[in-house]
Amino acid sequence: MKIIIINGPNLNMLGIREPDKYGTESYSDLMAKIRKYCEDRNIEPEFFQSNHEGALIDRIHQAYFEKADGIVINPGAYTHTSIALLDAVKSVGIPTVEVHISDVTKREDFRRISYIRQACCFTVMGQGTDGYLRAIDYLTEKTGEGI
Repeated sequence: MKIIIINGPNLNMLGIREPDKYGTESYSDLMAKIRKYCEDRNIEPEFFQSNHEGALIDRIHQAYFEKADGIVINPGAYTHTSIALLDAVKSVGIPTVEVHISDVTKREDFRRISYIRQACCFTVMGQGTDGYLRAIDYLTEKTGEGI
């Protein structure tokens, strides 16, 4: 099973940016945690992070041609602004889970709006970086490839 883990703007700054909201785990720590979790489950994770909307869209499209089994995406602030990401996820038809490290429903009003959610089969929020693991579990259960 191949899952593409896509992270949007500022997620490369994990551990530095607002640790009270996002924790002290670095982006490298997050990737290592996911890699280990997937290794134990015979899942091939591929990671992509960009601060640029078009690059994120290109990576979603590329997942289609690679025949990825699922996408886990934390669109960062693009969650609340990007109809283009919504359209990209809709266009590829790959099961996609939206992840947020913090609980966006308990933050500023504008963070409660998620355009991409309409195209996602599941949303995980407020579980810290463990939310990525929950997203992976959901995708393996959904595709019937769970261990």
